[in-house]
Amino acid sequence: MNRTNRLWDSVKYASLLLAVFAILFPPYIIVVNAFKTKEEFHSKSYISAPDSFLYFKNFVQAFKQADMTTAFGNTILIVAITLILNILLGSAFCYAVGRFEFKLKGPLLGLFLFATIIPSITTQVVNYKTVQMLDLTNHLMGPVLIYVGADILQIYIFLQFIKNIPNELDESAMLEGASLIRIFRSIIFPLLAPATATIVILKTIAIYNDMYTPYLYLPRAEHVVVSTSLMRFFGVNSGDWQMISSAILIIMIPTAVLYLFLQKYIFAGVTSGAVK
Repeated sequence: MNRTNRLWDSVKYASLLLAVFAILFPPYIIVVNAFKTKEEFHSKSYISAPDSFLYFKNFVQAFKQADMTTAFGNTILIVAITLILNILLGSAFCYAVGRFEFKLKGPLLGLFLFATIIPSITTQVVNYKTVQMLDLTNHLMGPVLIYVGADILQIYIFLQFIKNIPNELDESAMLEGASLIRIFRSIIFPLLAPATATIVILKTIAIYNDMYTPYLYLPRAEHVVVSTSLMRFFGVNSGDWQMISSAILIIMIPTAVLYLFLQKYIFAGVTSGAVK
């Protein structure tokens, strides 16, 4: 029995070490190549360390060549508008279905649930035709419309939080003469702060890392975002890999910092509905 347990423990630790290696190896490759000169990259192995980690010329060139100023500006604008609409519309909808009983409540929730089992790739033609019909291709509102209308993550997170808020708070406010809008604005929405923080983090990271949607709906150079800016380092038959690595590190820094400082809200928001 002891031999079996030791063998099983060895298998578990070996699998964990393999998983750690698989996760950390790609970032390691990016870091070591971001600080290499072009001559170093072609003369050394891609897994070897650079001569110096103080060579920042790649980062300066990558920032200028990829037009990171415009890319970050467009990305921040898309993320900000998407978050505002998702949070306002999602919380208001969840307040309605979570607090009141009406005939269409069941069908509405059923439609949202049904939407989650439809592969997103099967709806791309319809989505593109809709955005095209609204004349929002080559416009920053095109991706915003997709991010707001085709993602229902906020519905389930807000709904679980609202169900945990006592109804007595609403009743007490009604006795004081508060309207439903006042109750939602002054009582319910402030109590949804953990859920809001969770949605902000998850949505920001998802939009920030998405390349497909901006590439499809924003083909013009002036509408570049951080994900599509990386494509400027690729030619027809080759890529400037040390510059790509530097640009990736520049892009990784904001999301890494955001995640490290706010990760507790992610776990709190996602696990709040784990039992259900």
